[in-house]
Amino acid sequence: MRANLCLGLCLSVSAFCVPAFGDEWARFRGPNGQGISGETDLPLVWSATENVAWKTEIPGIGWSSPIVCGPHVYLTTATEEGVSCRVICVNRNDGSLAWNTEVHRQTPGPKRAQNSYATPTPVTDGKRVYAAFYDGTIAAVDLSGNPVWKNTEVRFHSLHGLGASPVIVDNKIVMPFDGSSREERTLGWKQPWEKAVVLALDADTGSVRWRGKRGKSRVGHVTPILLEGGTQIVSAGGDRVQGFDASTGDRTWSIYSQGEGVTPSPVVGEGLIFTSSGFEEPTIRAIRPGGMGDVTETHIAWEQTKGVPALPSPLYVKPFLYTITRDNILHCLEASSGDIVWLNRLKGGHSASPVYADGRIYITSEDGVTIVIRPGDEYDEIARNDIGERCLASMAVSQGQFFIRSEQHLFCIGTQSDQ
Repeated sequence: MRANLCLGLCLSVSAFCVPAFGDEWARFRGPNGQGISGETDLPLVWSATENVAWKTEIPGIGWSSPIVCGPHVYLTTATEEGVSCRVICVNRNDGSLAWNTEVHRQTPGPKRAQNSYATPTPVTDGKRVYAAFYDGTIAAVDLSGNPVWKNTEVRFHSLHGLGASPVIVDNKIVMPFDGSSREERTLGWKQPWEKAVVLALDADTGSVRWRGKRGKSRVGHVTPILLEGGTQIVSAGGDRVQGFDASTGDRTWSIYSQGEGVTPSPVVGEGLIFTSSGFEEPTIRAIRPGGMGDVTETHIAWEQTKGVPALPSPLYVKPFLYTITRDNILHCLEASSGDIVWLNRLKGGHSASPVYADGRIYITSEDGVTIVIRPGDEYDEIARNDIGERCLASMAVSQGQFFIRSEQHLFCIGTQSDQ
């Protein structure tokens, strides 16, 4: 019997426990947002043809990661050169397309080359699927693919595009919008501004429940995480790492973390929150949770300017923190101190966040190669698996299978499901 994910999560994040939806991979980086799975009996070896339960072509372009709920896999895409925003449902037993629903039509604009017009990973509560798109629109569909509501109150703009993903907190859809000005090119990007918002929408209606304010900040693409049983949201943007009350959206604490364009999501362990900053002064910061107001001078446990992740989120596997830098060097750090234990140069570029499952770490490159290593105080690679297609999305783990999205396909790795 596979381990319960909530138990695996509590063990992996030390003093923190984040609520999970059943045993599914229902949001970016799994139910805990940490890239941690309690699953066992997972595949170790595969290729484009070996150990592939099915492979399904996905229309359009999108770098949202797949999520899994019961007998279905969900992801988003954009067709018509980014105009048509769609939520797709795939049957997990055989890879057939269950439905493909257009939920919004947007006007494409500027973005970074490695971004897409459908990058935010959707999230589900088992009743509906919620998805955010390039222009700031958030939409909900039911599990049959019928549109339920759409919120277009945020007119998001960023030269990078939109990269963060929504999360569910107490029947609210929480989504950070750390963009910049349409009219003044540098405002919110090179120059801090006060227009960033962490938005919470009612999951049933799409109406605004609260708007969290950062104060002075800049562009970012960081998916929030939850602490303390879901009562506090940790959300980071350019120059800021902050805690918000999950019920009211009130900002409780803030830390200055210089750098715009920050992407990796925080992880937790050793009683600390591990974060990274963006361009200018890239730094890993280990933060003690709690406090009120600006806690920059009192709540940073340690800082490290080497091994700073740029795109992939870090991974905590006790007692180490694993990061992948912009020049594709995998670092293993002692999580309690930030000291570097070892490093190893990887082949190819890396955008997908690593996953820990079945006692192994899985790291997928942009070339579609997933290396498998044993966690520990030395680099120990035990497998190298190539599907031969470009991959920027992070994998999902569910019921003995991996789900990997490539530029054109969704792969199900493992034994065929009988659901």
